[in-house]
Amino acid sequence: MNSTNHTTNDGIHDLFSVSTNDRESAARCGTLNLPHGKIETPVFMPVGTQSSVKGLLHRDVSDIGFSLILSNTYHLFLRPGIEVIQRCGGLHRFCAWDGNILTDSGGYQVFSLAAFRKISDDGVTFRSHIDGQTFHLTPETVFAIQRDLGSDVQMALDVCTAPDVSRKEAESACRITTAWARRAAASWRADRESGTSSYRGALFGIVQGNFYEDLRTRSAEDICELDLPGIAIGGLSVGESPEQFEHFLKFTTQKLPSHTPRYVMGIGTPDYIFAAVEAGIDMFDCVFPTRTARTGAAMVPDGRLVLTHAKHTDSTIPIEDGCPCIACRSYSRAYIRHLLKADEMLGPILLTFHNLTFMARLLESIRASIRAGRFLLFKREFLHRYLTGHRR
Repeated sequence: MNSTNHTTNDGIHDLFSVSTNDRESAARCGTLNLPHGKIETPVFMPVGTQSSVKGLLHRDVSDIGFSLILSNTYHLFLRPGIEVIQRCGGLHRFCAWDGNILTDSGGYQVFSLAAFRKISDDGVTFRSHIDGQTFHLTPETVFAIQRDLGSDVQMALDVCTAPDVSRKEAESACRITTAWARRAAASWRADRESGTSSYRGALFGIVQGNFYEDLRTRSAEDICELDLPGIAIGGLSVGESPEQFEHFLKFTTQKLPSHTPRYVMGIGTPDYIFAAVEAGIDMFDCVFPTRTARTGAAMVPDGRLVLTHAKHTDSTIPIEDGCPCIACRSYSRAYIRHLLKADEMLGPILLTFHNLTFMARLLESIRASIRAGRFLLFKREFLHRYLTGHRR
């Protein structure tokens, strides 16, 4: 189904438009019109949890080709604190980033730091993993925090669950996520309609439901009913099997409207990205490319290249022939291996340059393949080489 520009009753005009729909799949190309510039989709967002993409200047991230990054509300709330960031002129000025910023609500931290939190209908009470101080966050306060940060896209507070939880726990998380999304949406709309706020960031709701089709359906219907500018699919890539991931990804995406951007949280490997794009997903983020770089591995068309292996000791070739990144243009595998073995910080930095360049080029090629009507062919060719190389 072709998508058209959509105007909500909240003053968000033409936030998202689709330019190309693939004929053989649900893949599509589009444009996000955000406060700090347009974004071509499908788009991968590098993760800058602490408002820093580890190892690089934000100028470098921009030069590689990214204009949308992710930061985390939970971590910034704890350190340095929202008041500090406000006094420094907001998050964009604080971290010297001219592009767009999507902030995660902290819902994933509620999930991953389960030992430190208690969830109720009102909100979440948690102990700081830094100093043990207790805080209570509600959907309203999480909205206000992200507004004060100046987020271009902010996420509603949600409850994420592991794949092995009981049906009862999954139902409870689904119910609370919907209730919290309604309260966040009410706060977002009230702020826009107040006439006194200059904030123009978009609020995205999150679909949960664990690995139960009926709960996914119910959650998607409830979140879609809020008519928000965008919708994310949460609770995937949390330890389930690849088969579960792909099934529930497709199942849930089919429940979402075509006129809004669709975002799957926490995926960053090529196989999962291709599956998401094929299902009709427009946005995704993950720490994988930067974290992999810090472990001494490069993402290349033949899979994962571990630079610490002895076979690279005197290799004079670059990480990847034809790659335009500074690491490949200027340095050999031997030199980068030396840096890694000597614990020199330049080693992971150079690999971060390369891995993010790899991701930027991959997404550019995916968009080009959709426009050319050859997405599925490109997917088959790319993954055949990438996954075969992984097995070597």
